[in-house]
Amino acid sequence: MAGNATSDPKEAALRATRTLNPRPEAVVDAVFTASPFCDPRDLVQVKYEMVRRVRVDKVPAARAVREFGFSRQVYYDAAAALDAGGPAALVPGKPGPKGPRKLTDAVMEYIETRLVAEPSLRSRDLADAVAVEYGLSVHPRSIERALARREISRTQESPKSRS
Repeated sequence: MAGNATSDPKEAALRATRTLNPRPEAVVDAVFTASPFCDPRDLVQVKYEMVRRVRVDKVPAARAVREFGFSRQVYYDAAAALDAGGPAALVPGKPGPKGPRKLTDAVMEYIETRLVAEPSLRSRDLADAVAVEYGLSVHPRSIERALARREISRTQESPKSRS
């Protein structure tokens, strides 16, 4: 049985995009399950249809969440996501940190100020300075990558600012 799950191209695509419903068997909405178009494995489609059933078909939210296998909070989150960004907002975001945790703008400004004052500083020296100033342990290579990203960002912005 496990071999079939991985050989199904749609399931593989849903898994790759993190949109595979972990509980497709919980979807028991009669309208949804009766349609050959609807797929209870497709998390985005299930959430969209759950919200649509409440808003368009006027099904009570408590019944919709029960029949689509979600909690009320999931329903309200999905409804808010649809309002904010349409169906694409139902696609789960990339997991993990969404921005720098250590090398924040303030830390990077400090690093760049140190580099302007003393251009011969190496990334190890800068990591040591950040440890003393901010109490953060940062790998020298992380500083090099962050400086490179900021430089790329500046070069992409400068043609726009000249216009």
